[in-house]
Amino acid sequence: MSTNSATLQGARNITVRKLFILLCVFTIGINAVPGRAQAGPVNDIPARCAALQSADFSQIPDAPTQVISTQLKDPSGDAVGYCEVTGYVAPSIGFLLRLPSDHWNGKFFETGCGGACGTFDWISRCAEPLRKGYACIVSDGGHKSTVNDLKWAYNNPQAPIDYLVRAPHVTALAGKAIVERYYNKAPQKSYFMGCSAGGIQALWETQRFPWDFDGIVAVGPALHTTGVIINALWANRALMGKTGEPVLGDTDLELLHQAVVAKCDMNDGIKDGVIGDPRACHFSPSELRCTSSKPNHCLTAEQIEAVEKIYGGPVTSKGEQIVRPAALKGSERTWPIWFGGSEHRPTTFPFYRFVGDWFRYSYFQPNPGPTWKTEDFDFDSDYKRLGMAEGMDPVNPDLRRFKVAGGKLMVVTGWNDAIEGALRTVDYYETVEKIMGGRAETQDFFRLFVIPGMEHCGAGDGAFAVDYLSYLEAWVEKGEAPDHLVGSHLRLADPAEAYNPKFPLDPAKIEFSRPVYPYPTTAKYLGHGNPNDAANFGPAKP
Repeated sequence: MSTNSATLQGARNITVRKLFILLCVFTIGINAVPGRAQAGPVNDIPARCAALQSADFSQIPDAPTQVISTQLKDPSGDAVGYCEVTGYVAPSIGFLLRLPSDHWNGKFFETGCGGACGTFDWISRCAEPLRKGYACIVSDGGHKSTVNDLKWAYNNPQAPIDYLVRAPHVTALAGKAIVERYYNKAPQKSYFMGCSAGGIQALWETQRFPWDFDGIVAVGPALHTTGVIINALWANRALMGKTGEPVLGDTDLELLHQAVVAKCDMNDGIKDGVIGDPRACHFSPSELRCTSSKPNHCLTAEQIEAVEKIYGGPVTSKGEQIVRPAALKGSERTWPIWFGGSEHRPTTFPFYRFVGDWFRYSYFQPNPGPTWKTEDFDFDSDYKRLGMAEGMDPVNPDLRRFKVAGGKLMVVTGWNDAIEGALRTVDYYETVEKIMGGRAETQDFFRLFVIPGMEHCGAGDGAFAVDYLSYLEAWVEKGEAPDHLVGSHLRLADPAEAYNPKFPLDPAKIEFSRPVYPYPTTAKYLGHGNPNDAANFGPAKP
């Protein structure tokens, strides 16, 4: 090479090095701009977690987001380590997100909140998804409150919309964006699961935002929220009577429950203390009427009237049905929880206050406020004033967009759910079948499971512990539609575990297991084998 050529090549090398240095400086300068997170080395978990706090998420379409704080949590016991992120979507929807530190499975999970929301307590439902490697998020529904008050909705009609409709959607948008920034990769699959208010949120996602999630589980969804509250108010009046003291005590309700089960237990082919389908139970409370020859262990005429009202559901003074009944035969033990309380005893039964708050701060327009009492409700006229409130009910049966988007939906309810009422959910499913063109076309993407003996969101006499997420994953990711679920009834030291069991289940805690088939198919004992084993049950013939 000539001297001139060597000189020229050297100059070129110097120029390339300068350009490389300038490019590095420029890149560093971009990443150093306030609000832009630096991803850092892949394994630098503390730096990646801390960087989210200064990241700019204000440009997320439809969900301008601000991260407030981040905190790295170390593994503890069987709990995994994670980066915890708190923040909000403008103007007021708070969220709490947990990002697994070192075993992310590439997927995203959102859990719905319950009751009035208002807290991040429902993050406890993230324990199982986190153990499986999910990034998991929950919102507060757009407000701060206890689980049983609605003062946050007082003269604020946007608040209930945020609570049930907007919060789950924008929380998903924000969560996915933060997940992508943290892992430098967008989630491959996304799932939502919620019960009660979370079940309402799940169905709003299905109907309004069918592109947010690949799979959704709605448990105990209070589809007709105004109907749920009116029914609870009706049952409360029947149970508490005119004096505000219970017409039926715990002993009376246990007597009633045992009589119902004795009459209808065998309609699933096995005597197990669980009614297979209460719609086929033809027990009449008058069978327990006190007589001169049977003055004890019986019900008075006043008590029988109260029971019949609760079973029958709200009607006008002319006997016209206002909403579907919710408390079906077999649910009697739970009535004090959902229907107890009075103005004299409001704090003993917090749900009683919750029922009244819907009318005080949301349903009636204008909101009557704290002076309104449940005794003020007129069953002949006031239900006609709730048309605007019913805009919060996710009852649209046209799920064609969700099906076209490839989504899978599992809806689960319990026959013993006295507050949500399985009849509403069954009616919704049957209406969807009509819209979608039949059972096969519907069950291709949407399956309803009604669990005998299960109460609201879990617990009860039936096989309430089901690993819904694993069934949903198999359906979405492997095309394995759930032809049946296997549920278990657990022996638990902590009753709270009935609503959030740990999977796989401890065999020592399982009392019995049962298959649960897609509605309308029911399970029936085959007549041989261990009746505590789901394997010895099959689908009943229509």
